[in-house]
Amino acid sequence: MATAEHPRTPNGFNLVPPPGWDVIPLHTGTQEAMDRIIRKAVAQLPVDFPKDDIPKARLKLNQEMKKVIRRASAKGGMTLYLPTERLHGFALPVSIVASEPIEIPRVRSDSGPEAVLAALASVTPGAVTRTLDDTAALRSEREVPADVAQGVDVAHRRVEYFVPVPDSAPDRYLTFAFSALIAPDTDPAFYDTLVELFDAVMGTFRWSYA
Repeated sequence: MATAEHPRTPNGFNLVPPPGWDVIPLHTGTQEAMDRIIRKAVAQLPVDFPKDDIPKARLKLNQEMKKVIRRASAKGGMTLYLPTERLHGFALPVSIVASEPIEIPRVRSDSGPEAVLAALASVTPGAVTRTLDDTAALRSEREVPADVAQGVDVAHRRVEYFVPVPDSAPDRYLTFAFSALIAPDTDPAFYDTLVELFDAVMGTFRWSYA
């Protein structure tokens, strides 16, 4: 993305996931990442897990991962972050998806990302501005109820960061979406902790340059 006219336009970004998470690229190397994660999961099975059931467990995990990957890809995802190690024996029902940059035309020649973020903040309940690597970004949080008709099988907590790419022409924006499935009768404080984890991950965000 770097050009002579825009020498400081980043060509990508870096994000540090928590320990026990894996990164799945959604353009190239997807299958290789899936195979690595499945091998790790099988290696973590209890020693008393029936060996005859391992192929079935491997197949189920493969199917579940493909489902998550299809959904992320369908929404323009380019990188998927998933927890692949259990926390105190519990599998975290969360994911992070970094989506392809989108272009938003300027309303006026003298307007820019700041105007777009302000307009979005004015119509997005609970939206707040944050700074990521010296870049103003918009953060929003909401609970999404289950709605099978809309393709939402399970209610979830959703947090999004909308980040303009510095000095891009035309103006381009990245989206980072965190989703935590909401199980019935679970303490809301648990989801607050998961959201804090995502905010901490976004705190590691850095632009990369060629």
